[in-house]
Amino acid sequence: MLNLKELKKLDRDDLLDLVGLQRSSSSDWIAPALTALGVGLLVGAGLGLLLAPKPGAELRNDLKDRLRSAQDTLPEQLRGATASTSSPSSRSTP
Repeated sequence: MLNLKELKKLDRDDLLDLVGLQRSSSSDWIAPALTALGVGLLVGAGLGLLLAPKPGAELRNDLKDRLRSAQDTLPEQLRGATASTSSPSSRSTP
């Protein structure tokens, strides 16, 4: 058991450790906050699409067209990006 003199010598971290607690870092809240923000953005975007003024069939057709065009252009963009990184550089070496 600690006497009063020993107890006065303890700092805050020692006292927290004595009762089985830890001091939390000021950055411990960042990851949960960013996760909540991301989930909120996704839910908000989904609700915005559901409550859009377009009729459902028209909205679905627009989304299908956009996804198809993205599927068509993405492989071309990836091929262009990989071709530019895998081609030898035009600089001459001394």
